[in-house]
Amino acid sequence: MAQPASAQPEAAPTSVPPVLTYRSALEGYRPFADEKAIPWKEANETVYRRGGWQAYAKEASGTGSAESESPKGAAAAPAAQPGHSMPMPAKKEKP
Repeated sequence: MAQPASAQPEAAPTSVPPVLTYRSALEGYRPFADEKAIPWKEANETVYRRGGWQAYAKEASGTGSAESESPKGAAAAPAAQPGHSMPMPAKKEKP
């Protein structure tokens, strides 16, 4: 259905439109700078001194600091997560 024409004519806009400014998305761009890699043996020794991959895993999980644990040497089994324990199946005896 057609809409009836408005009884009042549209008024001319009296406000001044806002001034638009251009800001490039690449304004703060910094080109890639390749970092100097350290020798792999040195990187491996650093990881070993810090406690190995377990220290990095603890740090990422937020469960404790790697500094409080002794570095590699005391091989402890990982702690079971609460609610994730599963009984071992019963062993069948061989006849």
